[in-house]
Amino acid sequence: MITPVIMAGGTGSRLWPLSRKLFPKQFLKVATENTMIQETLLRLSGLDTAQPLTICNEEHRFIVAEQLREINELGTIILEPVGRNTAPAIALAALTELNKGSDPVLLVLAADHVIKNTDEFQRVVKNSAELAEAGKLVTFGIVPSHAETGYGYIRQGKAVAGTSGFDVAEFVEKPDLDTANSYLVSGDYLWNSGMFMFKASRYVEELTKFNPDIIDVCKKSLAHTSTDLDFVRVDETEFTQCPDDSIDYAVMEKTDSAVVVPLDAAWNDIGSFSAIWDLKDKDENGNVHQGDVLSHSSTNSLVIAEQKLVATVGLDNIIVVETKDSILVANKDNVQDVKKIVEQLKSLGRTEADIHRQVYRPWGHYDSIDFGARDQVKRITVKPGEKLSIQMHHHRAEHWIVVSGTAKVTNGDKTLLLTENQSTYIPVGVIHALENPGVLPLELIEVQSGSYLGEDDIVRFEDRYGRA
Repeated sequence: MITPVIMAGGTGSRLWPLSRKLFPKQFLKVATENTMIQETLLRLSGLDTAQPLTICNEEHRFIVAEQLREINELGTIILEPVGRNTAPAIALAALTELNKGSDPVLLVLAADHVIKNTDEFQRVVKNSAELAEAGKLVTFGIVPSHAETGYGYIRQGKAVAGTSGFDVAEFVEKPDLDTANSYLVSGDYLWNSGMFMFKASRYVEELTKFNPDIIDVCKKSLAHTSTDLDFVRVDETEFTQCPDDSIDYAVMEKTDSAVVVPLDAAWNDIGSFSAIWDLKDKDENGNVHQGDVLSHSSTNSLVIAEQKLVATVGLDNIIVVETKDSILVANKDNVQDVKKIVEQLKSLGRTEADIHRQVYRPWGHYDSIDFGARDQVKRITVKPGEKLSIQMHHHRAEHWIVVSGTAKVTNGDKTLLLTENQSTYIPVGVIHALENPGVLPLELIEVQSGSYLGEDDIVRFEDRYGRA
């Protein structure tokens, strides 16, 4: 049986403003009505797999749990207190399985890839299990469709007898265009997909040989885990000491057991907006439109409108992305540089680098629809049966107006049941809580007023989600 290990720690800065630090691309619906992390697990249907083991950033834990719960694939979720790249993350997964007394074949997958040909993907995975069982460290190399300068490559060596795999001759960095063309012509090179397959014990064995510090820290981190709802927390003090290294550098480029298996299954890592344009069906002018879009004399462009009507005139080879709080306009040939805008936002201390206007919480979400120097208006949606923490604020008062659904409100020493068009006022310093006791989503408008309106002005007394 195969144990899927889902790597869900990426940030996807090249897909800003759709992808943000606190809601990165693996949680977006890019190719289908399911999110990318959901599609990653759904394409395993039909394979003999155990429950998945997902590695994610602590800040994303509730989004991961909710999206996996929606497709009934929750499994185990290990929280990284800090990002330390793929080698330590996979080590946590492998050691977790070994500590259970099992030594499964691990299928390591990124949560943010698109693979259209699921049948071919499953066929290659099934055929590769034999190599993994035999002690090989398998990586999947994508059969290139064009000369690509944005990926690393793997050069195939000698064929492994009786299998579809090849010894790894070498890993090579992202090439320039001339070099990429030479790779394509030779037929010996595959794109490095970042997907792997091996027994848990073999990965630990090879990582111990080449990077014992990583294994040592990961063992210490797992020696003092704590369970919180659906999550496994590793020891933060220990894990912070872990070296930052990728599996390629830490193991795959050093081991003599690396094998690459070609995969030709319409793979795309959705590393930029041009990849989304490539992926989507186009109109007669080569345009991809998503949302409320009108165009005139525009060609070969991608326009995504989330909230407003977006109209284009006379554009060619352009990306336009509109969200609730930001608009991106870029030349399709320069989309790799979108991350430079994110760097500017971070240097300026602007929140648009990290969060959307609509922010997700374990109980639902809120949308900051208006704000001033001493006031802020939010639209809050609480899922059925969920409850916000019992809390108070030092600097702001709040006025809640129910738009739809039923709200159970704790307001000081009073408990109220409010329905549509009813409201309550919560003065500064009063302990309060909000709960949806119904079977339909609760929507309300929250009007905040006060000298300070930051999200850190929250004193929590009780929280069912384990937040401080």
